[in-house]
Amino acid sequence: MAQSHKLPNPLTLADIDALDFTKGDGLIPAIVQDADTLQVLMLGYMDKAALTETLTARQVTFFSRSKGGRWRKGETSGDFLNLDHILTDCDEDALLVMARPVGPTCHTKTTSCFGHETAPGIGFMGHLAQVVRERAKAPPADSYTARLMQKGVAKIAQKVGEEGLETALAGRAGDLDELHAEAGDLLYHLSVLLMARETTLEAVLEVLRARHAGR
Repeated sequence: MAQSHKLPNPLTLADIDALDFTKGDGLIPAIVQDADTLQVLMLGYMDKAALTETLTARQVTFFSRSKGGRWRKGETSGDFLNLDHILTDCDEDALLVMARPVGPTCHTKTTSCFGHETAPGIGFMGHLAQVVRERAKAPPADSYTARLMQKGVAKIAQKVGEEGLETALAGRAGDLDELHAEAGDLLYHLSVLLMARETTLEAVLEVLRARHAGR
């Protein structure tokens, strides 16, 4: 029979003593994943003290095996990992740390320690939302996104409509390159509209999850 989780997810401070640290001589592996793009960023190890600090300070902290002690990611480089939540596996002997990185995670200055690509696959939509938020803060003279935001929600919604029509026309009669380009424009403008309405793509995906689950 498959083992079920005994501990609640997300993990809380009250759950730490119930984790199994015995297999790693007092350490437990912690896989760090970007909470927005779901890209795997790095693997580290935590002891009880590092896990407690992570949950308390909301910045990911490890036990460094090379340094022989506590190490908060980013305390030297400034490239912190801001904690969203932590999940435990079914055996309670491994952690999945969902975080939002500030800067590159790898010491080689790449986004991830696992390859050089930024937010591969469908995870790039989460990265796109991050880029849109940053560009919206730029001076309008330097950023199309900022200029679009300056025009207001009605104009942004109009652009989504225009891009939706162009995507439909390309899907009906254009070649694949044209369809891909128009669909890309549509997804970008939809990301801007969601931000302008102070919501997220995750909220849209939750609607799809509920429909899929029959809720």
